[in-house]
Amino acid sequence: MPDDPEAGPGLGAVIKKRWRGWLRAVHRDFGYLAVGFTIIYALSGIAINHLKDWDPNFHASERSLTIAPIPAEASDDEAVKRVIAATGTGKPDDVFRAGDEVRLGYSNGTQVTVIGDTGQVTVQARSPRFFLRVANWLHYNRGKKAWTYLADIYAVMLLYLAISGIFMIKGRLGLRWRGVILIGLGVAVPASYVLLSGGPNANNAKVAAETPAPPPDAVPAPDPTPVQPATGSGSAEDEFARPKPRVQPPVDAGSATTP
Repeated sequence: MPDDPEAGPGLGAVIKKRWRGWLRAVHRDFGYLAVGFTIIYALSGIAINHLKDWDPNFHASERSLTIAPIPAEASDDEAVKRVIAATGTGKPDDVFRAGDEVRLGYSNGTQVTVIGDTGQVTVQARSPRFFLRVANWLHYNRGKKAWTYLADIYAVMLLYLAISGIFMIKGRLGLRWRGVILIGLGVAVPASYVLLSGGPNANNAKVAAETPAPPPDAVPAPDPTPVQPATGSGSAEDEFARPKPRVQPPVDAGSATTP
């Protein structure tokens, strides 16, 4: 029995006719939603890429001034009061005094060093970089678990934007010509870089090639316990360091039992 012409086109015909329009509409809305996330991840990504060149979280500053010499017989409290009055740094969280040197430490990373004999004062301070510290904190997922789910949603939106963009345009500007060329170029750039650089194992292979082989009769030395280098409060790596791996505590030979 033929379809009723007054009933209008079927669902399949509607989808076939309008699916690109729906694709573009969702693509547009996802693009608007992703603006804030993209700015955060893009700017913090650029900052973190140059982690070895600068501290992306804090701006470091240093200033020097001269105060009246602090006599050796002055008490610690008196020495600290004199330094605070001159520098205006407030009550310190840590005080160290040895000989004629006085050091004041603060939880925000500020450190004041005084040479009592000469009255020379050096104030090393750091202040958070506007926006970048918060963006880096979010990028490295240092927040609560809720941000993990938000970041996952953003990743799904990016996937949709990338995949839907392939099919939004038809004809020569789409997959038939221009789209295929640009997609191939976008895939070829990272793939070529991996091939030319050697990939993740390139550095290990280079180190192994530069390490001289031990003589055949050499006795292998026991591996030393790895020591984590201490990072100061002003270090750029301290807020980006991964959690330290758990180390199995050493077994006391005296308490070990032999079956």
